[in-house]
Amino acid sequence: MRELIRTNDPVVLSFAESLMRDAGIHCLIADQAMSIMEGSLGMLPRRFLVENDRESQARRILSEAGLGAELRDDG
Repeated sequence: MRELIRTNDPVVLSFAESLMRDAGIHCLIADQAMSIMEGSLGMLPRRFLVENDRESQARRILSEAGLGAELRDDG
């Protein structure tokens, strides 16, 4: 899986997850348990991951939906 977004913003994560679900792209939000352990203060970012072979498509969808600034470098 490839990390596309790392953020503390639950709205961004929920929106990205919804976009991937609509596109049929498997995704995972990692580090949610760490957020709970730190008391949900929002200090530890969560990572948004997608399938390796669908990364380009996912990046395009997220960019077109206005989340381009949230995307991590692909290099």
